[in-house]
Formats: sequence, structure tokens, C-alpha cells
Amino acid sequence: MKRNNTEHIGKLISQFLRQEGLETPLCEQRLLDSWSEVLGPVIASYTKDLYIRNQILFVRLTSAALKQELMMSRELLVHNLNKHVGSRVITKIVFQ
Repeated sequence: MKRNNTEHIGKLISQFLRQEGLETPLCEQRLLDSWSEVLGPVIASYTKDLYIRNQILFVRLTSAALKQELMMSRELLVHNLNKHVGSRVITKIVFQ
């Protein structure tokens, strides 16, 4: 028997995640997991806490000098993190 209505499994999984409201939390977790990969292990070692609320990434750092440096390249970081995930997950970063 031949099937005429075949679909790619990736498309079906994406549709399911979207329908169940799981796509956004999954993308948020992927972005949090990619922090050290995008910024590197040195900056990640100064990162104490990361979380996302209302499309805003909150980052707690242990170095005031690094905080000032990262604040200057905030827009670029938003772009690079979203690009790495492949979706617009965050719109702003707040350093604490």
C-alpha cells in the first residue's frame, strides 16, 4: 500500500510542540543552554544565574567590570543568542 499524504517528522514535531504550547519554553531552555557556547567559557565562569521572563534575559554576573563591558554589546548579544537558537526568543538582556 502506498501513502500519498506523507509529511516530514520534523514538521510534525514542530506542529505538535506549537499546539501543546511547548515550543517557547523549549526555545528558552535551548537559549539558556547555549549561553556558554555563544559567549565562551571565560564569560560563562563569571555568570552566576540566568533566567528568562517575558522575553527578557536576566543575567547575574560576579564581575562588575564584565557587566559594564557586556552592557555595551547588549544588542549584539541578543542577536547572536537568538540566531544560535534559530528563533526570536529574547528581545532584551538585563545584567545584574
